[in-house]
Amino acid sequence: MNDQSPPANNQLNLIDTTTVLNVKRSVLIGSTFETFCMDNSTMTDVSAKSVKITDANLSDIEIKFAQLGGAYIHDIGLPPEGHPAYDPGAKQRPLKFENCDLNGSIITNCDLSGVSVSECNITGMTINGILAEDLLKSYRAR
Repeated sequence: MNDQSPPANNQLNLIDTTTVLNVKRSVLIGSTFETFCMDNSTMTDVSAKSVKITDANLSDIEIKFAQLGGAYIHDIGLPPEGHPAYDPGAKQRPLKFENCDLNGSIITNCDLSGVSVSECNITGMTINGILAEDLLKSYRAR
């Protein structure tokens, strides 16, 4: 996908409409999408560098064969108390990470209760500053 600016005179405004778009080989740099629904949509061979998605319901999203280097993923989960969509009885459904290269990643201030890690390379991985390999060795030594 080429990174080029769109022609200045080519603008399409879709407001208060239900429309199916078939967009191919197009440059949408600088486009704005606000208060819209695109459930069951498919995007293939997409360049979406520096895209920001906020206040979004991305349940059941699948991201495959994607390069996420430098991504900043934060404040993920159910809406917090005080948010208009807050539901005190709701429970976050689990996320699944499979065949991901998370080497060098940082996970901070996250609820990892009930997380299962299996068949992963944990060389150099630390938990609260302690090497995970050392934690496993001390656990097995008991």
